[in-house]
Amino acid sequence: MRRQAELESALASLRGANVEAQLVLTDSRAHAEEKARQAVLAGCDAVFACGGDGTIHNMIQVLANTSVALAILPMGTANALAHDLGLPMNIPAAVQAALHSVPRRVALGRVQFLNLEGHPGTRFFIVAAGAGVDAHLFYKLHAGTKQLMGMTAYYTKAWQLWFTHPMTRFRVEFAETGSDARRRADVTELMAVRIRNFGGVLQELAPGASLNRDDLRLVLCRTASRLAYLLYVTRGLLRRNWKIPGIELAHCGRVSCQYLPAATPTNGSRRPQPKVYVEADGELVGTLPVEINVVPDALTLLAPPR
Repeated sequence: MRRQAELESALASLRGANVEAQLVLTDSRAHAEEKARQAVLAGCDAVFACGGDGTIHNMIQVLANTSVALAILPMGTANALAHDLGLPMNIPAAVQAALHSVPRRVALGRVQFLNLEGHPGTRFFIVAAGAGVDAHLFYKLHAGTKQLMGMTAYYTKAWQLWFTHPMTRFRVEFAETGSDARRRADVTELMAVRIRNFGGVLQELAPGASLNRDDLRLVLCRTASRLAYLLYVTRGLLRRNWKIPGIELAHCGRVSCQYLPAATPTNGSRRPQPKVYVEADGELVGTLPVEINVVPDALTLLAPPR
């Protein structure tokens, strides 16, 4: 009821500023994308994503490569993109920020993968995409788990799963920005990050990432050491520029991820390949093989001037 009241108040503020606006409630990802598509076809100038990064993720699938702008009323759990854009975290102030915003054209990430049924799929992303440890947690913690369990229980379960994850290795290939030389690495985790500030206690997950750039900031985890992962997160929490053995950063425009060649034991049989899962903007999308790249000049954002 409180959220409904906030949305009604936001709608009244927009109309009070002579903005022709309509509140549309959605009940699923497909429904949200369909309503956004209808808004684009109706000639709307902007679509407001009233929610968190998952809601924004749904909207950009429709608004990518159109002239329709995306505005944000942050009502989610993490609100990473809203933090990076410097948006207020309360709805009345976010409405005013939208009314005084400056249109900003940015690149989007794009991830191509196999969905959970084994069919090719493609999704745009704006915060980050990942393969390996983090996506495995999204696979185990199905959609809606946070709401059903509550945040404390959710993070407790995530912590348990993280300690039991098998740290499956897979292969990545990329060329760093400004170079034609191909690099290859076997990793347990890859993140392709687009934003600088995730907000909250963990802000700079990938120093050097920026929506102002037309490339990806890669976090490559060559290590299977859980301690190294914890040190990397701690580095972000404490805002330190520590170098963590087995974890490196790179800029690139495109990266591909493949399963390692299956090992063949002496009896000639092949061990089954554990699945490596893929996420985009915190949404589980599928499995390897995957290719991640950048689409320049793909989305108009309404954000406070910087």
